[in-house]
Amino acid sequence: MALLHVNFFSDVLGMCMQMDVILPQKTSGQIGMEGTVADGKIPTLYLLHGMSDDHTIWQRRTSIERYVSDMGIAVVMPTTHLGWYTDMAHGHRYWTFISKELPQICRSFFNNLSDKREDNYVAGLSMGGYGALKMGLGASETFGAVASLSGAADVRDICKNIGDEEGRNFWSNIFGPLDQVADSKNDLFALATQLKESGKPLPRIYMWCGTEDFLYEQNVKMKIHLENLGFDLTYEESPGDHQWKYWDEKIQTVLKWI
Repeated sequence: MALLHVNFFSDVLGMCMQMDVILPQKTSGQIGMEGTVADGKIPTLYLLHGMSDDHTIWQRRTSIERYVSDMGIAVVMPTTHLGWYTDMAHGHRYWTFISKELPQICRSFFNNLSDKREDNYVAGLSMGGYGALKMGLGASETFGAVASLSGAADVRDICKNIGDEEGRNFWSNIFGPLDQVADSKNDLFALATQLKESGKPLPRIYMWCGTEDFLYEQNVKMKIHLENLGFDLTYEESPGDHQWKYWDEKIQTVLKWI
């Protein structure tokens, strides 16, 4: 495998950004690991971070490079700050950056990456789980499969239960007026319904959440909603709360599912 630390400029955000990229490499002499490269263009997994983290976190908390070494896929791990994968009401256009500009930039830097929908996947945890679902539901023409681990599946619920002024200011800067989040472009439930009604291709979806996680009820509601709409959904739950020892295990499940 090759690991690249990439600093680049985003025209959409108007600033320099960072991403770490794992590229497959066919090897036979590495001790304890064998690398594989598939024939043709390389499938790509965009792997998203949560609220407290950045583009380095999946490497620091898991063995993601080792997990994908024999799969022949690329892994793109971008930083998106606290933008919630959203074109913020007062801030930067992180949705446009992550769903449109970033794939174009990656394919211009690494022209052996596949642009086929069925070869492009997104996964993430917590805030990144929200981002992964949003990319699958809001840009299904680009991403064929998405996976959410302990995802913040219902921002309506988050915005409805904010008690302090500082919290209201934080969330309204991202999503706009909090009483208007439901049925907006940032509401995953609305996006799922709109996508189903649009006739556009539906992504395959994987979801996992721990039964002791504070986001568990949101994930159950999303599961029921997606099932009622007829999505190709693989849903799993097991004992666990909101921490890396579960996400390290479940990202391996996601890779096998992909």
